[in-house]
Amino acid sequence: MIHLHILLVDDETDMRQAVEAALSPDPFFTVRDCASGAEALTAAIAWRPDLILLDVFMAELDGPAVVARLRADKRTAPIPVVFLTACRDGSEHRRFKALGAAGVIAKPFDPRTLAGEIRRFVAVENVLLPVRERFLQRLKEDATALFAWRSQLGGKPSSLAMTRINEIAHALAGAGGTYGFAGISCASAALSAAAENHLAGRAEPIEVERALNRLLEDFTLGPMPGARPCGGSRPA
Repeated sequence: MIHLHILLVDDETDMRQAVEAALSPDPFFTVRDCASGAEALTAAIAWRPDLILLDVFMAELDGPAVVARLRADKRTAPIPVVFLTACRDGSEHRRFKALGAAGVIAKPFDPRTLAGEIRRFVAVENVLLPVRERFLQRLKEDATALFAWRSQLGGKPSSLAMTRINEIAHALAGAGGTYGFAGISCASAALSAAAENHLAGRAEPIEVERALNRLLEDFTLGPMPGARPCGGSRPA
């Protein structure tokens, strides 16, 4: 099952626990949390979530500052951000959207309806719902194909293997974000870039394998069997 990866950023422990409790009954969501804007920037690059729930008022690095840095980095620029805020001022909400936020969810929220509110900001859950199943089936097929090509990355991989990996990743990079899976889109773009660099003689096969393992983990929610350590890890 493909899950929607949510990165929750709030410096209040009670608020993080409340959001996680509200979303945990819905199997569509996988939630990881951060207690600061600085942690969020690191996690966004490492985990590449599909959506970020971001508190506005935080010490040191507040929500708007985090959004500015996310948008300035091509690795995280496509990830939609929804602000969590106790501010009820409509003009402030418009300012937040002008900063690049997909939307705003007010605090305090109703735990019974939070999952539904978040789904409004996910394309695959609204206007694209009729074609969601076809896209999810495509993801399964692409994951199977990529896993098969991955077995050929040991030693000196063929140009055919690298070309096919690049073609699949390039297509997913464009489609993933369209269907609401920004994390898959970001990971696919990174894989496509690594494969292109290898084909051009600018990267070693291990770099492609690392990017491929990361993308396949998004499909499987766990380390790929037989994957070699890639340096660094996802946030716990």
